[in-house]
Amino acid sequence: MDSAFDTIATAAPFDTAKLDRLMDEAGLDILIATSRHNVQHLLGGYRFFFFDVMEAIGTSRYLPVFVYQKGHPENSIYIGNRMEKFEHDLGRIWTPLVKTGSWGTIDAMALAIDHVRKLGATAKRVGIEASFLPADARDHLRAGLDHVELREAHFTLERLRAVKSPAELDLIREASERVVDAMLATFGSCAPGMTKHDVVAHLRREEQERDLVFEYCLIAAGKSHNRAPSNQRLAEGDVISIDSGGNYRGYIGDLSRMGILGEPDSELRELLQRVEDIQQEARRVIRPGVMGGDIIAAGEAAVKSSPHRAVLDFTAHGIGLVSHEAPRLTATGPVPYSPYDADRPLERGMVISIETALLHPARGYIKLEDTLIVTEAGWEAPGDHGRGWNTSRPMA
Repeated sequence: MDSAFDTIATAAPFDTAKLDRLMDEAGLDILIATSRHNVQHLLGGYRFFFFDVMEAIGTSRYLPVFVYQKGHPENSIYIGNRMEKFEHDLGRIWTPLVKTGSWGTIDAMALAIDHVRKLGATAKRVGIEASFLPADARDHLRAGLDHVELREAHFTLERLRAVKSPAELDLIREASERVVDAMLATFGSCAPGMTKHDVVAHLRREEQERDLVFEYCLIAAGKSHNRAPSNQRLAEGDVISIDSGGNYRGYIGDLSRMGILGEPDSELRELLQRVEDIQQEARRVIRPGVMGGDIIAAGEAAVKSSPHRAVLDFTAHGIGLVSHEAPRLTATGPVPYSPYDADRPLERGMVISIETALLHPARGYIKLEDTLIVTEAGWEAPGDHGRGWNTSRPMA
């Protein structure tokens, strides 16, 4: 066994006792994480800059691998690309053992297999992320560890991330604030004749200037409910819905705000207020100890009492390194999964996205989406500005 195993890992950036308990519940002896978001979490925020956007390289793809043995954080290993030696030299990787010797999927998995073999015969049940493990790497793992049982570990890792650390919450705050600031600057630049493509391009620049990685923008304009960027041109009086995800050091700022070319009339003010009322009703129930499904129930009750209930859409979901993650609040949202947290209490440090959209047949797509951090006193809403009608500013 490598002498590096004798080094005690005193700086694991996650709750090792919690991970050990979750692995016990899932019947896992070893965990092999291969998704970039979970590897980043297990490494305390480290993410290799070279592959921050792309994954393909040569004839294969980048595959970061983190191996953890239950009860033995001192045996943790990180397997990365050869160029990650530069990062390791700078002390950015905490694991007692680091192997920066891979270029693709097979050589990365070969190093993981070698490490698991050295852990001994007790490694019988190995957790993997099947959705984030390439087929060739999985086949290689099966052949190299034919004595072990492979089990799905997605749920285990998601539960580990469900409650965010203070450092993670700071990144979520920054992501949320910066995304909304970028939206407001973009609304201020909108003018008749611009296309939706133009607006999205401007938003991309605004997010990048705020040190965000632009991920997407869903944009609707005028009377249309179509939210894809297109060559549709803006006209005076058009409403504009911007729903964008900006990534700040791996964490998602995902919010939605409204703009208009001109001034909103009384009907538009009333419509956006109806959306705001539903958002606030959902917020009122958020605090530690409340069942996760109570958020959904509060929002749906507010929708049912609205005169616009036939054209309203409400949902809520967890958010963090992934735009839909724990807590899982509903089985009827846009992303399908079982509502594991619907009948479980919210915990301080969980992060929830709440969104309400009104698809008006004549006035267009009107939406607010907010990010809520569960706090001891209830909730905190980073990026909670620009919630009304944001008007464009004519050029001087």
